Amino acid sequence: MSKLDSKIPEGPIKDKWTNHKNKINVVNPANKRLIDVIVVGTGLAGGSASASLAELGYNVKAFCYQDSPRRAHSIAAQGGINAAKNYQNDGDSTYRLFYDTVKGGDYRAREANVYRLAEVSANIIDQCVAQGVPFARDYGGLLDNRSFGGVLVSRTFYAKGQTGQQLLLGAYSAMSRQIGKGKIKMYNRHEMLDVVIVDGKARGIIARNLVTGEIERHSAHAVVIASGGYGNVFFLSTNAMGSNASAAWKIHKKGAFFANPCYTQIHPTCIPRSGDHQSKLTLMSESLRNDGRIWVPKNMEDVMAIREGKLKPTQIKEEDRDYYLERRYPAFGNLVPRDVASRAAKERCDAGFGVNATGEAVYLDFSSAIMRYGKEKAMIQHETNASDDRIRELGEQVVEAKYGNLFQMYEKITDQNPYKTPMMIYPAVHYTMGGIWVDYNLMTTIPGCYAAGEANFSDHGANRLGASALMQGLADGYFVLPYTIGDYLASDIRTGKISTESPEFEQAEKEVRGQLEQLINIKGTKSVDYFHKRLGKVMWDKVGMARNEKGLKEAMEEIRQIRDEFWKDVRVPGGMDEFNPELEKAGRLADFLELGELFAIDALHRNESCGGHFREESVEEDGEQKGEAKRDDKNFAYVAAWEYKGDPKDAVMHKEELTFNDIELKQRSYK
Repeated sequence: MSKLDSKIPEGPIKDKWTNHKNKINVVNPANKRLIDVIVVGTGLAGGSASASLAELGYNVKAFCYQDSPRRAHSIAAQGGINAAKNYQNDGDSTYRLFYDTVKGGDYRAREANVYRLAEVSANIIDQCVAQGVPFARDYGGLLDNRSFGGVLVSRTFYAKGQTGQQLLLGAYSAMSRQIGKGKIKMYNRHEMLDVVIVDGKARGIIARNLVTGEIERHSAHAVVIASGGYGNVFFLSTNAMGSNASAAWKIHKKGAFFANPCYTQIHPTCIPRSGDHQSKLTLMSESLRNDGRIWVPKNMEDVMAIREGKLKPTQIKEEDRDYYLERRYPAFGNLVPRDVASRAAKERCDAGFGVNATGEAVYLDFSSAIMRYGKEKAMIQHETNASDDRIRELGEQVVEAKYGNLFQMYEKITDQNPYKTPMMIYPAVHYTMGGIWVDYNLMTTIPGCYAAGEANFSDHGANRLGASALMQGLADGYFVLPYTIGDYLASDIRTGKISTESPEFEQAEKEVRGQLEQLINIKGTKSVDYFHKRLGKVMWDKVGMARNEKGLKEAMEEIRQIRDEFWKDVRVPGGMDEFNPELEKAGRLADFLELGELFAIDALHRNESCGGHFREESVEEDGEQKGEAKRDDKNFAYVAAWEYKGDPKDAVMHKEELTFNDIELKQRSYK
């Protein structure tokens, strides 16, 4: 085991990034034309990085498995993007965003990276406004803000419930300009299947054309992985069905350390699953917790009557409702961080108060907000004697303007009108804070290989605050990587084109072909989804919202067993050199079956509760925090970065000690 060098600059935290930019190497504009960069993934991190690097003059090759960069999963983000602009004059600042993010991540993030994220956040909004992103505005014309979980200020910029889509279109428009100029060569429907290392440096990738099945070699002076997270290891998640961990896992197997895989976010406001037939879960934006109140009935007889269809939630009296987040966390109420809200919902449902047929749902109720907004609007319109029905009508109009597309989506999926009856929600796997370990420059432990956005581990610790994923993706792509990658590439201005005819490319292609042929030739009896669902059930039951030693050890054994069966009995119809979605899925699942085991190993070694990682053995026993997660700063204030050694069970852990010089290390409290 070694200690990792994060390359954090010296000096006061507020000056680190500025001083670092002043001192690192740069590549002059004429020499940038001589350098190629590969970017894998075209979501907010990859799209913004591709556009920015091409704008600077580098030759960029961008890869996505979708039919267009516009289809990247960033498009699914709903509620907003954080930035410390203090438009609401409610006390926000760079420091407060920094503090909230470190605290929200349960003090398991690297201070220097988080401060830089907060520092560049305001620039992101200016950049996106200049691109034409249609952020919501208040009556005076300024950009509007709302609150998200884990904060006491309004700093979230939004475009209805379509923020990810609008930001991605902004990045895509910047990409399209560079594609038109020939500075970005776009490879749609291509999947990266390996990274190529030449003389110890990342010098290219092996990719498969998903339409023709052709295996291709692509060279570059540096490789950027911006391929998102690994939430689909659980099978059921809010991620797109195609979202996968293969690009990150392939570089892990070639020497990039994988950090904190057990840090996975369970989002508290998702539409509950309706049965075993489901292949995906749907997110309801956290922005809804601004106005929706979360509750379950206080009385068990009311719960049973609701489940049996004898009682409607609207018939439950106010005094018979348990607004449990407001009761347990009065300071933050319904806007506690996601990990806290998720565990609280699970606790109520485990106690028997779940309100749907499966017992896994709580209510998210907008009736109070509708009436409040309705009275406000009636006053503005001088309707002094408005009836309750009229007030409700006016209130629904206000709520529709704020959240209309989200309400419409909920009704389409559930066939229930959330204006008239409370939404039902339940936690689901959403985001992964763990990922490829990177230093302050976003470089992995492979020289010349970078990781950006959700693919890296760097900014969120053990729990990500809502609306910070879009912030980190765009910060990395627009404002961090374009500076730091030049420091590395400055030594490559005389290198010339990287040949794809080298033995290293030949060997990497041979290995990729070998695995694909192996999958095709198993000719077993079970589908890819059969094994993926089994893996997902083990992950959710034993490595999900709550974990314990016994369950984690069982999970590791069961995942190994599923992996052995997969390699003996999976059936992949069709051929290798053709369009073959089942072959794509099989390759991705092969990676998930290794990642899932490392995930459980990491969760087992971290015998503390922090953020999204909740160990049942580590709970506060008494005092005001009784029942809350108990962190162990003495033994676990570090990043666990795992080195691949041929089998997940043989992975070697390296530590990056976390130091807190600017924020006091203390137990979180949202009470």
